[in-house]
Parts: sequence; C-alpha cells; structure tokens
Amino acid sequence: MSKTRIAFIGAGNMAASLIGGLLAKGVQAAQIRACDPGAETRAKVTAEHGIEVFADNAQAIQDADVIVIAVKPQAMKAVCLDLRQHLKPHQLLVSVAAGITSASLLNWVGQQPLVRCMPNTPALLGKGVSGLFATDAVTAEQRQQADELLSAVGIVVWVETEAQIDAVTAVSGSGPAYFFLLIEAMTDAGVKLGLPREVAEQLAQHTSLGAAHMAVSSGIDAAELRRRVTSPAGTTEAAIKSFQADGFEAIVEKALSAAAHRSAEMAEQLGQ
Repeated sequence: MSKTRIAFIGAGNMAASLIGGLLAKGVQAAQIRACDPGAETRAKVTAEHGIEVFADNAQAIQDADVIVIAVKPQAMKAVCLDLRQHLKPHQLLVSVAAGITSASLLNWVGQQPLVRCMPNTPALLGKGVSGLFATDAVTAEQRQQADELLSAVGIVVWVETEAQIDAVTAVSGSGPAYFFLLIEAMTDAGVKLGLPREVAEQLAQHTSLGAAHMAVSSGIDAAELRRRVTSPAGTTEAAIKSFQADGFEAIVEKALSAAAHRSAEMAEQLGQ
C-alpha cells in the first residue's frame, strides 16, 4: 500500500477505523482522502487523522486507486449513481455495506472492478474479521490492495462465491452480538446465583476473552478444547449436558440461518 491512493466515501465509524488502521501500518496521510456530507464528521476525521476531507464525492475520488464505499445500505444506490459519471475504469471499488450484491452495485456504477466486504464491529478496535468476495474484473494486484486495506483492522477471509457472503454475515458480521447476548445471560445467571453484578459481569467478560484467545492461539479446534475442560461427572459436564438437552446446537444453527436468510432478503430489497 506504499503508493496506493485511497478514497473513502462516507467517514463514519467503520471508515474512521480503517483510516486509523492504515495510518498505524505506515500508510501516509497524503495517500488517504475521505468524503462525508456532515461538517461535524469531516472536522472530526481531519482533527483525528490529519487527512484531506471533502464534501464532494468527485473531488475525493480524483486520482484514487481504491475507493471504499462506507455508507449505510439504504444510501448506496444514490451514492453509486452519483459516483458513476466520475469513475475511471481502473479504480477498484470496495463496498462495506451489508446486503447489497455486486450485481446491484455494478448496475449502479457500471463495469468497475469490485470487492464486496463484510466486516464486523470489533474492527473498530483493530480486532475485526472481514469476509471478502472479488468480482471477475478484479486483478491480482487489486485483490492484494483490498486484502491489505481490510487487514489494517483485523484478519481477512476470502470466499469463492458471493452467496457465501450471506453466511459470513451470519457467522461473523452479526456474530459479536451473539457473544454479547451470552455475556449478558451469564452475568444475569451469576447474579441469581448470588454474585454482585459487577463481579458476575467481569467474570463473564474475561472468561469470554480468555476462551476466545485460547481458541485462536492454541492451534486446537474448539471441540477438543471443550473436551479438555469437561471432566467426567464434573461441573462443566453438568452445564454442557444442560445446554445440549435444550437443543443448544440446533438453536445456534436456526439463529444463523435466520441471519443468512435476512442478508439475502435485504439484498433483494435494497438492490431494486
């Protein structure tokens, strides 16, 4: 990314996290531009990151190699139609909007190289995971640019078919909320078992953090890690058996299927 010029359309939280991540990895502020309709947002991004910020999309994307479209899904069509007349054939578009297919995007912007991305909110802390899908017009160099861009805020996983983006949305895009829900439930259960709320909350939060770190860093799959901490006839086994008796795996599968279905449904609604 040492010479890549990047323009962000939309300068909200996700764009700001990417900008911060790129700067932290050594990309120069002069290589990055952003555009946002909100004067307050523009002032904040300029103050925090020292990059050039515009109110006009055409100015922001001039001479850019990569254009990151980071606006709300409901605004994508209008933004893309506005961009269309200003785009150059070589410019790579990276969409971080949920539920907008590449077919819809290309219908609005014309035949541009396009990478569709599904990040998640831990990207705001540099701990995200992003699923990426590239259309056929994307070159190997552009694929690398997109990879490095999203790697600035976490890890990157490429999928081979666009339909798999709905599954990425279900697993990781919406996934942080599932863990927050579990932390909530564990905290409430701890309180009912007699713990002060702040103690129960700390225990649930840091247990979640420690377990995730073990799953990522140990090189051992989650099923085996679970088996290793589940002693026969012990406390953990009692809890796991209770989860499974209530259909825990089926509940999770049903929930993720609902999220993937909604992702596909949104694509149909928002792509019209």
